[in-house]
Amino acid sequence: MYNNEIKFSKELSVVVPLFNEEESLPELVEWVDRVCKSLVDAFEIILIDDGSSDRSWAVIQELTKDYSHLKGISFRRNYGKSAALNCGFREAAGEVVITMDADLQDNPDEIPELYKLIKENDYQLVSGWKKKRYDPLGKTIPSKLFNYTARMVSGIKLHDFNCGLKAYHGNVIKNIEVYGEMHRYIPILAKRAGFSRIGEKVVMHRERKYGVTKFGIERFIKGFLDLLSVMFISKFGDRPMHLFGSLGTLTFTVGFFSALWLGIRKLWFVYFNVEAPRVTDSPYFYISLTCMILGTQLFMTGFIAELVSRMRPDRNEYQIKQKTSD
Repeated sequence: MYNNEIKFSKELSVVVPLFNEEESLPELVEWVDRVCKSLVDAFEIILIDDGSSDRSWAVIQELTKDYSHLKGISFRRNYGKSAALNCGFREAAGEVVITMDADLQDNPDEIPELYKLIKENDYQLVSGWKKKRYDPLGKTIPSKLFNYTARMVSGIKLHDFNCGLKAYHGNVIKNIEVYGEMHRYIPILAKRAGFSRIGEKVVMHRERKYGVTKFGIERFIKGFLDLLSVMFISKFGDRPMHLFGSLGTLTFTVGFFSALWLGIRKLWFVYFNVEAPRVTDSPYFYISLTCMILGTQLFMTGFIAELVSRMRPDRNEYQIKQKTSD
């Protein structure tokens, strides 16, 4: 589907993934509903319950009776924030889509300014920046490290990639896929899809009012692995041979010339009737052999990756911005 063909039935969608947030939901929905009513006529609030073990889903069902703009989605089990966002993005019908966390640490009063940045300033994505945070050090320090690494690798100058409070043009969310722990790197996915007008806004961060943080050390590890994945896919997803072939050629060449040097050295000693150590006694022989084997394997990996890439059904699908009329 061409981006200019997407039709939006709502002016605004607010997508909220949640996990075990039963205490905060009534206050959150009332606050978001009040802010949206003062901003636009046609809006929706989408709550995605990511397999909560508390009464979150029961609370959502009760709230839908009082709020006509509210809809809920419940997963059978916990899939993660990325899965919840991806599902919410598919369901959203708003021309502008705003995401936020359900723990009330994101301030719904930021919604009007974020909405205007998309509608009036021609941004395609605006990411919140929690300049002053109320999270524990065990969460803020890894977050700073993630953000620094993501800036260096992606070239996108954002201070807070992982801020849950973001605004998108509807075209953006309909043309990206969020999976794994990729919700941290949605700006990178958006840029890869051709949406490069990315902005940032300082937003208010509030202290957690209910419950406890869901952050764990396993997310620290998964986040870095997903950063490597998204950068690999962004740069080499359509041409894996460029990476594996280059590495394989370099490694094989180093091994080949090292072995060639050992051979020439042996012949030199033989030519001058000088007793020389056996080639296999030199550690460089095994290093050379290992490099040539690794180089060959990397090269073959590139070939296999190219074959897999060519079998993708969407290999020749491209983001078309506009077409002239026939």
